[in-house]
Amino acid sequence: MGWFLKAKPLFALKCLLALGLCLVSGCSDNKQAEAAQFFLKGNVQLSKREYREAIRFYSEAIEKKPDFADAFNNRGLAKYRNGDAQGALADFNKAIEIDPDFESAYLNRADIKNDLNDARSSLADLQRIEKTYKDSAFYQSRLGDTYTRLNNLAPAQAAYDRAIQLDPNNAEALTNRGVLLFQQKAFEQSQLDLERALQLNPKQHEALNNLSMILARTKNFESALAHVNRALEQKPNQPYYLNNKAYYLMMLNQDKEALPLMQESIRLDNQNGWAHRNLGIYYLRQKQPAPALDALKKAEQLDPAVEQVYFHLGEAYQGTGNLTKACEAWRTGEIAGDNLAKQQRTIFCSAR
Repeated sequence: MGWFLKAKPLFALKCLLALGLCLVSGCSDNKQAEAAQFFLKGNVQLSKREYREAIRFYSEAIEKKPDFADAFNNRGLAKYRNGDAQGALADFNKAIEIDPDFESAYLNRADIKNDLNDARSSLADLQRIEKTYKDSAFYQSRLGDTYTRLNNLAPAQAAYDRAIQLDPNNAEALTNRGVLLFQQKAFEQSQLDLERALQLNPKQHEALNNLSMILARTKNFESALAHVNRALEQKPNQPYYLNNKAYYLMMLNQDKEALPLMQESIRLDNQNGWAHRNLGIYYLRQKQPAPALDALKKAEQLDPAVEQVYFHLGEAYQGTGNLTKACEAWRTGEIAGDNLAKQQRTIFCSAR
């Protein structure tokens, strides 16, 4: 199917909010004592999810003690939760510069690097701390995420398996293993993982979305729509979810309702080939081959692996009267293993 989405990691608290430095009563230097007090106040605000206040207190601690690695690390966590990934990365870098053996900071930095699409560097950080964290479900789940981003599926599944072995109630690891199994077309196993994840956390929107795609594969579009609607309750502006909902609506012959959702999905993420493919399908259904061709060409340009893109591209070329290009598209789809493209080529291109 198109519109496939890998579950995005849920960034749990990644390190102990270490008291660091020293107890106030044991500090001989007033600045160190003040730094410790600000640090503890920052920890309280971080635990309360008051991220701006936490950042302010950690910054005060750092002003009093510029080599306070724990404060840089925890300020990085607060910045990340406040939507400042680059600022968080800078703080984790500084924490590691001050203390090259600060393993929690490496774990946190690995998360940020994954989020910034630097999976290779993330893997290097995770491998550096493997000895300490190998029996942590959180670490193994992050390792699985990183290998998945690198399309290294065997170690990714091994990491997720280990995470779930360590913590059978890890809804995030179950969700992401379900996604990985979906990629490998192990749909029954994928569905079991996703359903288990939702038993543990009914609001796990990634699991809801991915389960909707499995339901759609069996043409159970009404149930698929119900699941993606629940995902959208959690993330109303998630472009992949909007695109999936649009596809299900089209399959339920509600094209008028589907179009604005596809358009909004593309506005939010213009680089999603699946959304452009679905827009092309919409125009084909409306007997408008010219705009369909534009949308499908864009889908192919962004991601030639989009499912059935060459089948639909051939339909669009055929609709504009260019059977030669249609046959070329279907031939490409046939080579890629698309049976629908193969059928079209057999019917319309046998003499070509």
